[in-house]
Amino acid sequence: MTSRDTQPVTRAPDEQLPTEPTKHRRLSIVLGIIVTCQLMVAVDSNVVNIALPEIRSGLGMSALALAWVFSAYSLAYGGLLLLGGRASDLLGRRRMFAWGLGLVVVASILGGIAPNESVLIAARALQGVGFAFAAPAALSMIAATFAEGPERTRALGVFSMVTGFGITLGLILGGILTTLSWRLVFFVNVPIGVVTIILALRYLTETERHTGTFDLLGAILSTLGMVGIVYGLTHGSSGWTEAGTVVPIVVGAVLLGVFVYIEGRADHPIMPLRLLADPVRAGAYLTFVLLMAAMAGTYILLSIYLQESLGFSPLVAGIAFLPMASAQLAVAKSAPKLIARFGRKPVLLAGVVLMMLEAIWLTTTNESTDYFTGVLGPFILLGAGSSLAFVTLNLTVLGGLAPRDMGAASGLLQATQQIGLSLGVAILTTLYQAASTDHAHQHTGTHDVLAHGLSSAVIAAVIFTVAALLIGLFVIKMPKGPRH
Repeated sequence: MTSRDTQPVTRAPDEQLPTEPTKHRRLSIVLGIIVTCQLMVAVDSNVVNIALPEIRSGLGMSALALAWVFSAYSLAYGGLLLLGGRASDLLGRRRMFAWGLGLVVVASILGGIAPNESVLIAARALQGVGFAFAAPAALSMIAATFAEGPERTRALGVFSMVTGFGITLGLILGGILTTLSWRLVFFVNVPIGVVTIILALRYLTETERHTGTFDLLGAILSTLGMVGIVYGLTHGSSGWTEAGTVVPIVVGAVLLGVFVYIEGRADHPIMPLRLLADPVRAGAYLTFVLLMAAMAGTYILLSIYLQESLGFSPLVAGIAFLPMASAQLAVAKSAPKLIARFGRKPVLLAGVVLMMLEAIWLTTTNESTDYFTGVLGPFILLGAGSSLAFVTLNLTVLGGLAPRDMGAASGLLQATQQIGLSLGVAILTTLYQAASTDHAHQHTGTHDVLAHGLSSAVIAAVIFTVAALLIGLFVIKMPKGPRH
């Protein structure tokens, strides 16, 4: 290992040693460019999902084809994240950031003008490919640009804040744009993406490109394995014993097992196993899977509950999520100070406990529950808890890394989030459908049936958060101060 590999951080160079205000302003611009990409990632999925009924009507799509509008994106994005992360290490993070967003822009134009379902599904897959290369580059540039400690903590706080806010913004923006034309949910990416690319080429400094041959076999195995896992989990809501669920998951797991074996012997692996050698970092990755499963599954069910049980329109339902986004914004802003004062582990545990209390609260949902008595409080707890937990986990995963591994670590981090998202949505929606159907045989009231489905399904979210709490207590062992 050379001296450059042991450097804790790579700073964006300033040629004329600028004053502190100038340096701070430049770093703020750099952070703004990076989080804009993450905002696009967070908004994109939700803004399109809200428009699915109008897309189906506009193109005359079947239910199966409509499902592929969602699945094509998820498979391409989830399957290529490891490859995208490693590519940013080898080819340059600014290059992959700009290239990925450029592909998103092209794909969004293609989706906006799509004359039929085949073109639209292809456009969604291309969007997933573009974000799979741009998103890991964006996250790794935070680690490469901002010094480990308070500076990086604040940057990751903003990154996490934008992620949470983007989900809610996607719901609101989707409702507004869909009332005008569903094609606008694709075209909205174009001006934002073009401006972000121009600013990136102007203000982002290309990171050092690390030498090494490209691990083609590892790239193929990781991509196919991730696609199998994500596809199987996405199909899980249709039945966990069906061949369409079991076979892809088993094949994906086998391929990932072979991938891990190959990576342990590769000279330049696409996912260096040293990333998982540290039990603290490995525990943080696993905690991400569990908390994303709890959050994503609950999020989807609450969106359904607000619209189908409480009668909210898509736009009103999006606005109803604002308290959660507000809590995320407020807590993410305070997270750096809390971490500096109490250390990472107490802040992480506090976040997990808040998410656990939110899930427990939702298990009390019944026929008399309305937005203010049964949804508003859990929204606030979920927003606050997820901010505390995710900022701390981001710091734990990206802390103490050699520059050559930042892209790979970022890609793996976002891949675990995608697996957690697919796992949570599949399990909670399956439980929701089963509980609702069973309860419908005994009760005729729609509100009562859907409330029972929600209260039953979120028990799985409680289990996920309890498991995350145990990992936080006994596996993720960190000193009180920042972990270098």
